[in-house]
Amino acid sequence: MAIFNSGSKENKHTEVDKISNASTTIGKGATLQGNIDTFGNVRIDGRLVGDITSKSKVATGNASVVEGSIAAQNAEIEGEVNGSLEITELLVLKSTAIINGDIITAKMVVEAGAIFNGKCLMGDVTQIKQKVGKKSNEDASNKPSIEPSEETNSPTTTIFSDLKV
Repeated sequence: MAIFNSGSKENKHTEVDKISNASTTIGKGATLQGNIDTFGNVRIDGRLVGDITSKSKVATGNASVVEGSIAAQNAEIEGEVNGSLEITELLVLKSTAIINGDIITAKMVVEAGAIFNGKCLMGDVTQIKQKVGKKSNEDASNKPSIEPSEETNSPTTTIFSDLKV
């Protein structure tokens, strides 16, 4: 019996290794609508409309377009990403990269020519997310109301009445 038990544990371990080492590739000219959630590496050379979550590395080619967020351990971006990036270790933005979204990462390398439109927070990703979550809760509770009160019956005036366009 001991022989069979040790063999089954070994087979399960091998299956987990195969799953975690698997790669997902979206080829050039292909379009995928949906989310990708994997333990393995992801390579996008086409277009993805959806989010990517990987426990490993995400790489995008220079003609790729991702319409969604990317969460991974490491990422190397050459194409366009319209969404947020949350990278726990290293993010590399190649010279052809176009990022339209916010970045949270531990470390980042930006090559000359890369375009980034958003805000970037660097450091321990877990701590940053906790701080950002606390701050957004505080901002929401301290936000002044912009709705007019019923007590004010004064006429509305235009501030930019003299502005010529």
